[in-house]
Amino acid sequence: MTMLSIVIPAYNEENGIEEIMRRVLAVRPALAQVGVNEMELLVVNDGSRDRTAEVAQQVAGDDSGVRIISHPKNRGYGAALKTGFAQAKGELVGFLDADGTYPPEHFPQLCVEALKGADLVIGSRMAGAESRMPVTRRIGNVIFATLLSVLGWQRVSDSASGMRVFRKDVLRKISPLPDGLNLTPVMSTRAVHEGIKMVEVPIPYSERVGRSKLSVVRDGRIFLQSMVWTVLTYNPVRVLGILGLIGTGIAGLIALGLVIARLSGVTSLGPWGVAALFTALVMGVIGISLFALGATFNYLVSLFYEAPVRQGLFGKPVFKNPLENNFGWMGVVSFLAGFVIGLVALISGVSGGDISRLWFWMLGGAELTLVGVQLIIYWILMRVLDDLSQREVLIEKDM
Repeated sequence: MTMLSIVIPAYNEENGIEEIMRRVLAVRPALAQVGVNEMELLVVNDGSRDRTAEVAQQVAGDDSGVRIISHPKNRGYGAALKTGFAQAKGELVGFLDADGTYPPEHFPQLCVEALKGADLVIGSRMAGAESRMPVTRRIGNVIFATLLSVLGWQRVSDSASGMRVFRKDVLRKISPLPDGLNLTPVMSTRAVHEGIKMVEVPIPYSERVGRSKLSVVRDGRIFLQSMVWTVLTYNPVRVLGILGLIGTGIAGLIALGLVIARLSGVTSLGPWGVAALFTALVMGVIGISLFALGATFNYLVSLFYEAPVRQGLFGKPVFKNPLENNFGWMGVVSFLAGFVIGLVALISGVSGGDISRLWFWMLGGAELTLVGVQLIIYWILMRVLDDLSQREVLIEKDM
């Protein structure tokens, strides 16, 4: 016997709650055909100030498979869903919005994938044949899905879909979840990084009943922020490393341009040339710092989760020996090179060299010296963290 618990969060949805509840209840025969023998419906009235609770109770009537749960005051979309999740009795838990935008008639298709072994099944609005989603929200969803695909290194077409089915026992892996509208993108982000088997099923998307509570700008910012912060709790180097590569890439391109200009006979820099040199120096230091910081945070995360260090900016290590293991000798070489360049420039200046040309080499030497010191510091820190993680493993084995 398999039971599906469907949760509907509702806040001031008196105009749409009756229709969506009746549509959900009408899905019972179709669910039985795919192997879901029981279904319960939980409507979580999230402190509505209209007749939402009253209308929902009228629809529920004497149906023992329908429960109306009320929050005394509005706590948020995510909080309402989590209340429903906590009280759900089914092995499978599904949810959708109360505004009629998602089709409950597609729950059987989602359950089929769950019964086949998927831990989380997402109804994808972006892969559906019919979608009446506003253009601004469609663009936003494409951006968020692409961001998750890049940061999680797994293809996701709809990271914020509000219609899903999941196995209840995976909740402990994807928790904690936020109380706001950003519950769905955070759930997707955690699922990707927890290695949960996730499947997407195309669904149509309709215009909502009543006024939307989603603010494209405000909630879009919250979605972006929560997804990035969630990734940082799993694989910090994925975010910080990408930013670091961008910084060092910009610095490298500018440095290459300056070298080409020097080989072409240019011996002086104008205002734009000085600005480019400044940018290269700053972006170089920032880029190396962010990459090294991300790699260091990965060791801290591994200690917290008591799991192996997550490696790889691109899903798996690029080098057989992880790059951060070479920070020690790379830092020493960089420091010595910078020191020698600065010393030679100083000696040349004292000996009567043209200081208007030597300052360039002094700056380059300072850059290499600073980068070298940073790499050495981060190498030492990561070695200490690695030793601590190995110590934890030995203690667990002894116990």
